[in-house]
Amino acid sequence: MASEKANDMALLILRLAVGVIIGAHGLQKIYGIWGGPGIENFSNFIGSLGFEPPLVWAWAAALSEAIGGMLLVLGILPRLSALSIAATMGVAIYKVHWNGLFASNGGFEYPLLILCACVAIIIAGAGRISVLDRL
Repeated sequence: MASEKANDMALLILRLAVGVIIGAHGLQKIYGIWGGPGIENFSNFIGSLGFEPPLVWAWAAALSEAIGGMLLVLGILPRLSALSIAATMGVAIYKVHWNGLFASNGGFEYPLLILCACVAIIIAGAGRISVLDRL
């Protein structure tokens, strides 16, 4: 069996990887940095998927990723943050990426991987290397 210290380190690595990557995706959606769409273009895309009002849903998804990612990095409310991100990824899989597995074809491999990593965090929590792991 792995030691508690090893489990805590593994959870820290998982939280950091998911948090930084998904947080950056959220910032792309909000600010249009790193080749991202920015909130106005993202809102237009969300509207094209049938979400009403699109700006509200765009902000919900983008903030889930940006703030949820930041909270995962810090280990603050990791289960709640991971749940929010997992829900966003579930919607992304269903509404956008249901084109097969591979991302090169618009598939769901990336959001599915993030969703599964978040489920692992929901189950295990943040580990002892965190600021606040209560929810």
